[in-house]
Amino acid sequence: MYSYLSHLECTACLKTYSPDELHNTCRACGKVLFARYDLDALKKNLTRADLNARVSTLWRWHELLPVRAQENVITLGEGGTPLLHARALGRAHGFDQLYIKEEGLNPTGSFKARGMAVAVSRAKELGVTRVATPSAGNAAGALAAYSAAAGMEAFVFMPRDAPMINALESFIAGAHVYLVNGLISDAGKIVKTLAPQRGWFDVSTLKEPYRAEGKKTMGLELAAQFDWQLPDAIIYPTGGGTGLIGMWKAFEELEQLGWIDAKRPKMISVQSKGCAPIVTAFLAQQETVTPWKHARTIADGLRVPAPFADYLILKILRASKGTALAVSDQEIRAAMGELARDEGLFAAPEGAATYAAFKQLVASGFLKPNERVVLFNTGAGLKYPQLVQAEFQILDPHDPEMETKVR
Repeated sequence: MYSYLSHLECTACLKTYSPDELHNTCRACGKVLFARYDLDALKKNLTRADLNARVSTLWRWHELLPVRAQENVITLGEGGTPLLHARALGRAHGFDQLYIKEEGLNPTGSFKARGMAVAVSRAKELGVTRVATPSAGNAAGALAAYSAAAGMEAFVFMPRDAPMINALESFIAGAHVYLVNGLISDAGKIVKTLAPQRGWFDVSTLKEPYRAEGKKTMGLELAAQFDWQLPDAIIYPTGGGTGLIGMWKAFEELEQLGWIDAKRPKMISVQSKGCAPIVTAFLAQQETVTPWKHARTIADGLRVPAPFADYLILKILRASKGTALAVSDQEIRAAMGELARDEGLFAAPEGAATYAAFKQLVASGFLKPNERVVLFNTGAGLKYPQLVQAEFQILDPHDPEMETKVR
């Protein structure tokens, strides 16, 4: 059996739905729907060893993904990203086990490829021909690419000040690109209004069940890469929070399969000081967020004023005994430089935010040197040249002092 998908379940009221009909959110309460699987049956037919012979893309986990037939899989080679041992940065803080999960090597240059690969594949399988999403940038490029590969029409809406590369990569892949005056929340309102009128299937973050399944594979991979022993802490940049939610779901499924034990990492959410609704709600012990006003940060993926699945993110942080913290744009810029110079990794600002947060957590004593810690770099820094261009110094090979400088 290619997939063991059994039903959809509301994460709030627990109402169930057929997975073979198109759904966005729960029709009863409007909350997030999760894909559920027949894990008892899967346990009898799949072992961890079975995975070893498979190609290392996210589709090696196809039994735990929602696409029923292999011919409906749309893939550009996503997943299977490396887990890098950050020895230099770890050593600087007394940590022997600091790691970076490098998602910038995915197609379209970010972890968004995982979610869109699965969402587009399942939408195609269910007969969808036109899809739409709001995006801070990277999700738009990913949707455009996978829609092109699927022969589907894509409509993407992003803030006018989003990185131009995201608009260009969406355009070149044939998507209809709309630039919005405002934030991703404003783009989301447009999609919500127009989608039912124009026959678009809305694949907004966690407003359909399957992007989270693609992001879930980051957690599945992490477990396998650590030989089925989860790390002590995961530091994750949080905008919409799909990755954090997906990984937590992955860990629950792996435990039910008997592949890992009940131990869980401390899940740590990192946001920008210019947009920190999750941090504020977590510290105030609230169950939902208050929308952030005047959101502003160089990390576009963190500029989400009110995550739709706020209640799930906050529940996971508390259940894992994790935390939430915000870092400044100045700290993000500095972290980008340190990651590049010390580890050779040109990280996206969202990914660099996790290292900035790591330093704070070490200083406060929240993280201990004997712990195994994973930072998630969610995208390639090459998509953000404007963040380093101002500091770039052009050297003249004819400079008479060059010999001295080189020495």
